[in-house]
Amino acid sequence: MSGRAASDRPRVVCLAGDGIGPEVMAAAQRALRALAPDVELEERLFGAAAIRAVGTPLPPETLEACRTADAVLKAPIGDPEFDAADVRPEQGMLQLRAELDVYANLRPARQGAVDLLIVRELVGGLYFGARGVREDGTVFDTCEYHPREVERIARRAFELARARRGKLTSVDKANVLETSRLWRRVVHEVAADYPDVEVEDLLVDNAAMQLAVRPEQFDVLVTENMFGDILSDLAAAVTGGLGLAPSASLGDAGPGLFEPVHGSAPDIAGRGIANPAAMLRSTALLLEHGLGRPEEARALEVAVERALASTPTPDLGGTATTADVSAAVLRALSG
Repeated sequence: MSGRAASDRPRVVCLAGDGIGPEVMAAAQRALRALAPDVELEERLFGAAAIRAVGTPLPPETLEACRTADAVLKAPIGDPEFDAADVRPEQGMLQLRAELDVYANLRPARQGAVDLLIVRELVGGLYFGARGVREDGTVFDTCEYHPREVERIARRAFELARARRGKLTSVDKANVLETSRLWRRVVHEVAADYPDVEVEDLLVDNAAMQLAVRPEQFDVLVTENMFGDILSDLAAAVTGGLGLAPSASLGDAGPGLFEPVHGSAPDIAGRGIANPAAMLRSTALLLEHGLGRPEEARALEVAVERALASTPTPDLGGTATTADVSAAVLRALSG
């Protein structure tokens, strides 16, 4: 649960996003209303829709609403109209993560014997470092980490591993990068406080190979921002695809940010065939980590599994619509 004290009526800010975002958000809101009718759902502008309306992807009013919420539920953003523009929806996403300081991105991946959790550092590294163009035309992006940034994500990962199967894999590129050598050193310093957790180091290229061929060996993996971005998509691919993958981004204080991993899929927007599973699973993470309601979270997870089995969407080889899956989830919750 976030560090913000929950009010008598918890408030979740909903960012409907772009493309299929409003469609899958509607399914998530229906599930939330069924499981947590006391929760207030507040909709705010974000992404391409916000750029069109007010010229920025993250309006000040939206940011303030997010800061004071108990949790933030975000649908996918992005629109081809802004792919090459100076102001893009994705800039709002990075800004929101930084403003909320949600440094720990949790990406679970489960299928059959595979049950792993990638813990990705989310507000540092290459994506947030200095960048620019030099006079000679050279372009640069800088990867930087401070020891305390590594320490806090490592500690979060150890706590999660302690609550699961007690194994932590720290992924780096310490044979090449100074930031990775710092990463490895700090992770092992933190490990001294968790003697009950087995810790191993894995170079990122080997980690990618192992995830592809034997993902069931992993419990919790912790890594820096870019490596985590890539590896979590790989983990999603080997356990059913990005369309099923949820995420939770957590800080030490303030609301968490909960969102599906997949994009806005503008090619199918408005057709009512988007799979809402990742959005619904992100809602389950919100119930558990954002509102402190693990029983409701588990009920939603089970309902989504049942709905996918009985009512598959086109991406899973079926013909069900977004509304069909949403209705199946609600039936499973009520039954």
